[in-house]
Amino acid sequence: MTTNDTSPDPQLVLVRHGETEWSASGRHTGRSDIPLTVAGEHQAVAAGVWLQAWADRRGRRPAAVVSSPRQRARRTADLAGFPEAATDDDLAEWDYGPVEGMTAVAVGEQLGHEWLIFRDGVNVLAAANGHRGEELAEVAARAGRALDRVEPTLRGGQDVVLFAHGHLLRVLATVWLGVDPGLGARFELGTAAICLLGYGHGLRTVEGWNLSAPV
Repeated sequence: MTTNDTSPDPQLVLVRHGETEWSASGRHTGRSDIPLTVAGEHQAVAAGVWLQAWADRRGRRPAAVVSSPRQRARRTADLAGFPEAATDDDLAEWDYGPVEGMTAVAVGEQLGHEWLIFRDGVNVLAAANGHRGEELAEVAARAGRALDRVEPTLRGGQDVVLFAHGHLLRVLATVWLGVDPGLGARFELGTAAICLLGYGHGLRTVEGWNLSAPV
């Protein structure tokens, strides 16, 4: 995957947005446009320091930086040193529909049993406004489209950074690997955490996951 013998292989860097009030309390935040907390802004700055050190080691800046359109992701990109990041609607978080703003415990209490989003989906409750959420396959399809748009840059030997959301990025990792999107349940991802995807022996690989920058 290198363009010459000395250039490092390209990497796709995933960055989850910093903390928000809803992420701190475990509330599912999809379409809701929630800002970062002060702690979340500090996390974003720390992620930027980590990314600068990563770029310095590789001897190059990323060729493309793309963000979800939600303000929590865009603000994270800005504070991390990428105010010029483009936006891609396909990087928006899972549309949670009727469970938007609810914790997993609260959903389980209404259902009368444990609720697991990657197993049960989001359309397990009646939507008060008639708005249904996305099915897992739909989220995976969006993630696949986002990957299709950046892969030519990667194939050209350059690095790409994506700023997005916890569940979307976990699904995107499964699409990258070509495995069942339901396996995203096994990929924990903290706020402002950084992940590295790459290539090895002709395969798409995970080179680092849920890496935390010191705040």
